[in-house]
Amino acid sequence: QVQLVESGGGLVQPGGSLRLSCAASGFTLDHYAIGWFRQAPGKEREGVSCIFSSGTTIYYEDSVKGRFTISRDNAKNTVYLQMNSLKPEDTAVYYCAVGGCYDPPRNFASWGQGTQVTVSS
Repeated sequence: QVQLVESGGGLVQPGGSLRLSCAASGFTLDHYAIGWFRQAPGKEREGVSCIFSSGTTIYYEDSVKGRFTISRDNAKNTVYLQMNSLKPEDTAVYYCAVGGCYDPPRNFASWGQGTQVTVSS
């Protein structure tokens, strides 16, 4: 069965860093684009970053440009999100999913369970 599992979240101080992992099982992700999304309490789920299967096309939401880096290691069947210079407004549950990088969250599939990121002093 197709599954994605997010991990790597936690509690960090402003300015800190985390690396999130999105591990695939039941399929090999080398032919798929993978998106990272986040949802804060009372807010709509929003796109954060996305990477094409080729790895040559990458999207970042404006608020995370220069701070977050998406990458993939197809040999490990995993996509990563390196998050640096974290801000309190980055606090959310972070999800990964399969879909087209130009599509809204509702068009993505195989959502993971999410991993909590909390940025607080």
